[in-house]
Amino acid sequence: MAEAGTQSAASPGKPAKPAGRFGASLRKMLVPVLAVFTALVVGGVVIKISGGDPLLAYQGLWEGAFGSPKAISETFIWATPYIFAGLAVALGFKGGLFNIGAEGQLALGAVAAAWVGYGLPKVLDTAIPAIIHVPLAVGAGILAGGLWGAIPGWLKARTGSHEVINTIMMNYIALLMTSFLLNGPMKDPNPLNVVARTPNIADSARIGRMFADPALRVHWGTLAAFVVAGLVWWLLWKTTRGFEIRTVGLNPDAARYAGVNVGRTIILTMALSGMLAGFAGAIEVTALNYRHELSFALGYGLDAIAIALLGRTHPVGVVLAAILFGAMRNGATKMQFLTQIPVDIISVVQAMILLFVAADEIVRFIYRIRVPKDEVVTTRGWGG
Repeated sequence: MAEAGTQSAASPGKPAKPAGRFGASLRKMLVPVLAVFTALVVGGVVIKISGGDPLLAYQGLWEGAFGSPKAISETFIWATPYIFAGLAVALGFKGGLFNIGAEGQLALGAVAAAWVGYGLPKVLDTAIPAIIHVPLAVGAGILAGGLWGAIPGWLKARTGSHEVINTIMMNYIALLMTSFLLNGPMKDPNPLNVVARTPNIADSARIGRMFADPALRVHWGTLAAFVVAGLVWWLLWKTTRGFEIRTVGLNPDAARYAGVNVGRTIILTMALSGMLAGFAGAIEVTALNYRHELSFALGYGLDAIAIALLGRTHPVGVVLAAILFGAMRNGATKMQFLTQIPVDIISVVQAMILLFVAADEIVRFIYRIRVPKDEVVTTRGWGG
């Protein structure tokens, strides 16, 4: 008889140790990584059919995105609004809500930040110190996006109306209202201006660049995006309010039984989601463009859905996905220059990434990946 001290840790009577958090996270990221790889392969086939050289095209894509300090700087400039908007959609997903309205929330955030940036000093008839003016401009954008996001949240909580329909309709309202303002009351009065845009914001409302080199346009708003990603992670996994958001997202009935105010949590989730989208618009105005132009960020809200899904609605995953999308957007010009293929190929690759991430069973089938036995599959929520 074997002695008790020599009994194996893997004996039938003793359960095996669960995998660590790091290993579990890597396992969850396997399918998105393979989805990106598969989309690049399919994109290579499309490039070949279009008459281009896939290897040369992807070489150009890499060089355009990361081949020089300037390229890296531009990639992170592209990635910054993607991080904010992706976090906005991901936070909604965690609460079981599909925020399609990031596009409108971002636009209104930009409009509010622009007005505070150029209009407030005129109203007060005095200069405003930068230490006050910058937070006011950015805060106005965040508040505008949050209020616009809270409205469909309130409608969902009080009337049960679906947030997808409400946020789509509010996108139309926000974008058309923005068009009216930029073509009318807020249009730059400069006689040389022929486009729909606001006047430039005051110098005191501008966020500076991180480096003295004028060729490197990356700004402190990029660092703010990484900090906000960390705060979203902390909110969701280290606070009671975040636990309530995730619980409502998984099962509102169980959350209600546990004493969570489901209606209030829905409104809060949509408001926070809108605030993140508004933050994106405010940063684009105060740190990059120094004004708001019509359709300057058209498509960010829709791309944010793909970014949130690719990142598995986790803040770290969202940051990585945003950098990937920023790299593809920034590197597309160099890719087109080297191969003379349409720049729209990048949109095809992005669409394929979204397809393979959303239909992850295709990726699992191609690469023979089994669903782990200990993986919990929920029947409610978006993008979990």
